[in-house]
Amino acid sequence: MQKKVVAGVRRVWSHLASREREELQVLLGAFGLVAVTLLLLALVGNVVEGDTQQFDERLLVSLRKPEAPAEPIGPRWLKFAAFDITALGGPTVLGLTVAAVLGYLLLYGLYRNALFVLIASAGGWLLNDLLKLYFARPRPTVVPHLREVGSLSFPSGHALTSAVVFLTLGALLMRVATRPLVKWYCISLAMTATVLVGSSRVYLGVHYPTDVIGGWLIGLSWALICWMVERTAERRYGLKKERAQAG
Repeated sequence: MQKKVVAGVRRVWSHLASREREELQVLLGAFGLVAVTLLLLALVGNVVEGDTQQFDERLLVSLRKPEAPAEPIGPRWLKFAAFDITALGGPTVLGLTVAAVLGYLLLYGLYRNALFVLIASAGGWLLNDLLKLYFARPRPTVVPHLREVGSLSFPSGHALTSAVVFLTLGALLMRVATRPLVKWYCISLAMTATVLVGSSRVYLGVHYPTDVIGGWLIGLSWALICWMVERTAERRYGLKKERAQAG
């Protein structure tokens, strides 16, 4: 009898501790969102006022050979690597990735997780299009573009949408993973891919650095909002409960 009471107390304590951890995670996410929003507002103000223009142009020029502005600095393979990396943040690759993940989640009956990925990804693309039209910042002209582009400059669509998609999928994988090391691996991989895609846009001369930074901050903000909504819904409709219903 005593063993049953002790086991029951431990289960209750474990449940309460788990709820406290979830609430703390959401609270930290909210603080992170406020901090990112403040940074974004400061950046947007400086971009609109033109205070970042000199910095942007100087950095773009520094990434090209002085005697040949159409050639980026570094070994020849680095330019081709940048082409491959920047394609990871393009609408085709990201769209196929999201479609593949949605198919996987639907086949397993994880409908709420699939809806979370769909809303986060589609919302990021829509937000990018609206913001480009609002700010209407022209593309850089200080150096030749190494990639053909046709849209406006701020924010960087590749940086924004890759941040949204990669971080959303990274957060989803963290929810599925059970080992702490695997969780950190998932989110670190998502962040690394996001940074590489955004950096490639500057290296190829198709975006100002502040376009990319703005895209990262906006994408991170949207991913945080979606994550907090998903975490709140998780309290009522957990992943384990959804799997049990699907099975």
